[in-house]
Amino acid sequence: MATSTRPPTRAVETLEQALRGELIRPDDTRYDDARRLYNAMIDKRPALIARCVDVADTIACVRFAAAEGIDLAVRCGGHNGGGLGSVDGGLVIDLSRLRGVRVDTGTRTVTVAGGTTLGEVDHATHPFGLAVPAGIISTTGVGGLTLGGGIGHLTRKHGLSIDNLVGADVVLADGTLVRASECEHEDLFWALRGGGGNFGVVTSFTFRAHPAAAVVAGPMLWPLEQAGEILPFYAEFMAGAPDEQNGFFAFLTVPPAPPFPEELYLRRVCGVVWCYAGDADVAAASLAPIREQLPPAFDGVGEVPLPALQSAFDGLYPPGDQWYWRADFVDEIPPAAVDAHLEHGAALPSWKSTMHLYPIDGAAGRVAPDATAWSYRRARWAQVIVGVDPEPANAAAIRDWTVSYWDALHPFSAGGAYSNFLMDEGEDRVRASYGANYERLARIKAAYDPDNVFHVNQNIRPAA
Repeated sequence: MATSTRPPTRAVETLEQALRGELIRPDDTRYDDARRLYNAMIDKRPALIARCVDVADTIACVRFAAAEGIDLAVRCGGHNGGGLGSVDGGLVIDLSRLRGVRVDTGTRTVTVAGGTTLGEVDHATHPFGLAVPAGIISTTGVGGLTLGGGIGHLTRKHGLSIDNLVGADVVLADGTLVRASECEHEDLFWALRGGGGNFGVVTSFTFRAHPAAAVVAGPMLWPLEQAGEILPFYAEFMAGAPDEQNGFFAFLTVPPAPPFPEELYLRRVCGVVWCYAGDADVAAASLAPIREQLPPAFDGVGEVPLPALQSAFDGLYPPGDQWYWRADFVDEIPPAAVDAHLEHGAALPSWKSTMHLYPIDGAAGRVAPDATAWSYRRARWAQVIVGVDPEPANAAAIRDWTVSYWDALHPFSAGGAYSNFLMDEGEDRVRASYGANYERLARIKAAYDPDNVFHVNQNIRPAA
């Protein structure tokens, strides 16, 4: 494993000459902007930031870090909760300039450069009536989201992002470029689908796309006092819902902006953000039971272009807020868990703090647990608790609430968590999150990265 020692000046100059992109040092006027992460609670100071514009730049950076023995981090959108897209004193490979999307309508495949964001993919695919299942915030980087698994509004209908990945170009720890797919480097391809950034730098992804021009989607909100009815009803409803019906449950504070009515501004509520990927009339019939039995205080569900749904939270959660995360996979929500949710969901420490339960059953749940690195195929939800606030002075308060909430709910969990929702929580949590697949991942890590060059991540140590 590398260390964060300052590389020799001559070696840095050689790297700079090899790059088409920019190499930014701490004395550069662009440095503070370049090192800034989405989560402002994380403040790291890398020795070098390389804004790579092509594969050759990426290869040069990987070889440089390995040769000089310095820590290496890889950054795409910078959204990682634990700030693992950067590293103190090391080299950051910033892929944000390596962007682009190519849509092949004949094969319904989409090839995406490693630094592209979800919004850019939606922009490219939507004119063709297609979509790649991925995420809920359009500024998220495709790379980090996909390598961790990729949960989104289309998960129950079309699976995780990794279930739609058909190939990837990967720069390995020795600086070589390989293609990973079902036919080439099959073991690496298996590991990339959920194993995070442990195995190399992915400079290009190829996905299957699906018809999805418009969806019936939006929030339903209920007074917080009804949460004890809504959460169990939601859990039972989703158990019998068709794959087309997605919806994540949340405790939240109503944003003080349209489309919400002013009388609800900044009120704590519970709600579900629905997404039906199918016919509008069938969607109305699917949601009729909840409208009839538990009429919402606000019903914002309607037919919308998928990119509008995918970007709906962008304004609410811009870069620069303080974030603290805790997560678990969940199989069931027994009455005692409902009680714990009610207690902590009623005590949101800031108006941006929230708890989400993302369904991961349906199509995603019918994939075998050992078919990809993502092992929790039998869980029903990925639960995430996030304390969020723009003010650094509130960092301790949002952290304490998040940890307290997680401590209360973790006994009801399946054990591990979605790796993209983890902070820097240590090896035991990483092992728990890969379960029975961890040992195979460690063997593949040993084959492709025996020196653990790629360790600034939810790290899987190479098998001995």
